[in-house]
Amino acid sequence: MHILLPPSEKKAAEGDGPPLDLASLSFPGLNPVRRRVLAALGKAGRRADAAEILEIPAGQVRDALARNKILRKAPTLPAARLYTGVLYDNLDLPSLDAEAAADRIIVFSGLWGALRLTDRVPPYRLAMAVSLPPEGRLSALWRPAMGAALNLEDPRARRAPRERPAGGPPARLIVDMRSGPYASVWKAPGPAVAVRVFREAVVDGVPKRTVVSHMAKATRGRIAHDLIRSGASPGTPDELLKTVADLGHTVELNGANLDVILHD
Repeated sequence: MHILLPPSEKKAAEGDGPPLDLASLSFPGLNPVRRRVLAALGKAGRRADAAEILEIPAGQVRDALARNKILRKAPTLPAARLYTGVLYDNLDLPSLDAEAAADRIIVFSGLWGALRLTDRVPPYRLAMAVSLPPEGRLSALWRPAMGAALNLEDPRARRAPRERPAGGPPARLIVDMRSGPYASVWKAPGPAVAVRVFREAVVDGVPKRTVVSHMAKATRGRIAHDLIRSGASPGTPDELLKTVADLGHTVELNGANLDVILHD
């Protein structure tokens, strides 16, 4: 099982390790695009309209541009400590087995493409929805590179066919918790389930469901936490449904979506 997460707008203020080393990052096939994005971001940061290009809120401009200006030489920290905010607060990585979390979680990023939790990068500000001159919209820039670079096969798939467990799937199940722009850059070639969150309330005697935002992030973080803490490794959408229900969540499987239902 792999759990795909978006990054968070909120990040740690600074790193405490060596400067960025692209060669050390996971998914090395993404490095050519990483270099292009780094170069374009550096140029954009020197423009008078940098805040508008990067879609940075007025109160965050100074800090965000300062971070982006020193990306190549700034101290780094693991992605596990870089990302904060609602989803990551509820994921609560410090309470989980670090090796298990690193094996299962992949974080998508407008600047780095995709990261493992152990990858060391500096704090930055760049959302996937940004259109970055001269490269254009980042989601479109990343999409071609992702298909070749993200090899998320189950280790069993690299064995000779006669060595694989009978009936074993060729790829791990993908549990997709990414938001729209990040989900658009890579579609899993194997079994995948997107996690959606709804709030259900009874209105005039009729149950009605609405999409939630803030609570959706918190809920996805809690489910990711529970899946990793449990040590479960569901291989199919039906197995995922049973696992998450057994962990105490109200869920339904609707096509390629695992719908989590919150009740008032």
